[in-house]
Amino acid sequence: MFPTLTDLMPWLPALDTHSVFVGFGLIVAGIVFLIEKRRRGVTDHRIAYLVLGALAGAAVLARLGTWAQHLDPAKNLSLADQLAYGNASMLSALVGAWLGVHLAKRLCGYPGRSGDLFAPAVALAMGIGRIGCLLTEEPGTPTGSDWGIVLDRSAAARVGADAGVPLHPSFLYEIAFHLIAFAALWFWLRHRPIAPGETLTLYVAAYAVFRFAVEFVRGNEVAWLGLTRPQLFLLVTIPLLAARIVWMLRTGRLVAAAPARPERNVPHEQHA
Repeated sequence: MFPTLTDLMPWLPALDTHSVFVGFGLIVAGIVFLIEKRRRGVTDHRIAYLVLGALAGAAVLARLGTWAQHLDPAKNLSLADQLAYGNASMLSALVGAWLGVHLAKRLCGYPGRSGDLFAPAVALAMGIGRIGCLLTEEPGTPTGSDWGIVLDRSAAARVGADAGVPLHPSFLYEIAFHLIAFAALWFWLRHRPIAPGETLTLYVAAYAVFRFAVEFVRGNEVAWLGLTRPQLFLLVTIPLLAARIVWMLRTGRLVAAAPARPERNVPHEQHA
């Protein structure tokens, strides 16, 4: 495990590894967002308020999503401490970003759909940010074989994992998913005749299903019925996303209407 960049490479500054990769992911995402904004010809200056809303919503709800985990309030951090020092949740951050964008739209009166601008940027930011998780957090559950990430005693003690046991590289699975999702969005879906805003729906739905599956090897605490808290949250959201996609299919929002065939000029038959 490499909690600081110095632990990763001695000549690097002693900055928090996870925060550095999250910050780098946001910078790269910003570049991707600007490229897509220019490609789509979006010139409305109010789009900046949507970006600020997404960042603020993600920052706040990422922390609040892991608050009040215990029924006994005394075991939970205070609200101020949770916002300052609490664990962050990627799923909560996505929900917070979505809420932040919609609140910003209401406040500034932005009329259009913006999901297509955010989708590839979010996918790439998530992939880069998960590199920080891979370098600093517990990898996952034991693989049960001789392959996987093996931690020494000090690293295992730091993250509360088993030492000398091959563990699932669950964050590596996530990195691969998000990079594949970014490639699909950037090189294919954004050029398809899909209704405005819906590429983000497809990405979020795919991630929800993937995240539910990968939770079985993440090693997160089981909360109820053998499922973790993220899985319980996804049990509610996946059916909603599935219903949305079914509606998109039925209303033709995933397939462009066939262009009208031009009428052929047929000369009128002349009568004597």
